[in-house]
Amino acid sequence: MLALAVSLAGYPLLTDLPLSGEARSRTCGSTLSVGLACDSAGRIERLGLRVAACAVGQASAALFARAAVGSDASHIAATLAEFERWLADEGPLPDWPELAILEPARAYPGRHGAILLPWIAAHDALSKLPARS
Repeated sequence: MLALAVSLAGYPLLTDLPLSGEARSRTCGSTLSVGLACDSAGRIERLGLRVAACAVGQASAALFARAAVGSDASHIAATLAEFERWLADEGPLPDWPELAILEPARAYPGRHGAILLPWIAAHDALSKLPARS
C-alpha cells in the first residue's frame, strides 16, 4: 500500500482542470480534492488529486487515479455504491482494477471513509458537468 501512496505524485492537482470535487471522512478526518477534465461525452480524460489521508486512503486514491480515465458519472456512481455495499459485507468487491489490494482494510471500519474518498470527490466533481442535450 505504501508504494501506491508514493505514486500519487504523478497526479498533481492542476489549476487547468475545470471540474473539482472534495470529500472528507467523518471517521478519520482525511480529505481529498480532485480536479477533472472530461471529453464531450462526459468521460474523464485527465485528473489530479490532493490527498491528506492515511496510507489506506492514499492507496485507494492511487488505485482510483490509475483507472479513472474513461469513466463517466454513472460508472463512478455505480462503483461508489458497490464499494459501500462491499465495505458493509453486503456485496462483492467492486469491478475496478487492483482493488483486492484494499481487502485487508475492510476489517477496519475506521478506514472505510478514507477508502471511499476518491469516488465521493469524483462523484461530486462529475455532478457539476453541464447537462448534455
